[in-house]
Amino acid sequence: MELSIRREQLADFAAVHAVNAAAFPSAAEARLVDQLRDSTSPNLSLVADDDGKVVGHIFFSPVAVHAPSENSAATGLAPLAVLPAYQGRGIGSRLVRDGLAACAQVGELVVFVLGHVDYYPRFGFRRADDHGLYYAEPGPNPAFMVAELRAGALAGRSGEVRYAPEFYAME
Repeated sequence: MELSIRREQLADFAAVHAVNAAAFPSAAEARLVDQLRDSTSPNLSLVADDDGKVVGHIFFSPVAVHAPSENSAATGLAPLAVLPAYQGRGIGSRLVRDGLAACAQVGELVVFVLGHVDYYPRFGFRRADDHGLYYAEPGPNPAFMVAELRAGALAGRSGEVRYAPEFYAME
């Protein structure tokens, strides 16, 4: 396997759609990525390329932290997808690591994810509710996590994390 992680290109759009549609129970995530490419900025979209074949994908888009005193910007990781035949080979992990590094390179400070509680902590994600941050409703949500890309970036941040409207319209 000649795997490389690179930025998504226009020619990858159909393959990225196919990866997301195959990796999830429905095509909702595939449609979400198609919509977010056009509606969010900045966004970061990376693919795992196995000798010319797109076998994985990760997408980062802006989120907003709404707090009583001050709103702030951050980034959300969603979705992460790997073709079923390629799962279990560390491709998702490479996409997450390289994606977080790329986010840091462009100056992002904080990344949120709603994901598997046993998977994402290995990349530095911690429970967001421990920082007074929540998604959808206040209170404990072990699956909603946050990673600081720069130490201290969460200081003073609390409140509701809101994703792009397309996330709330998913079928």
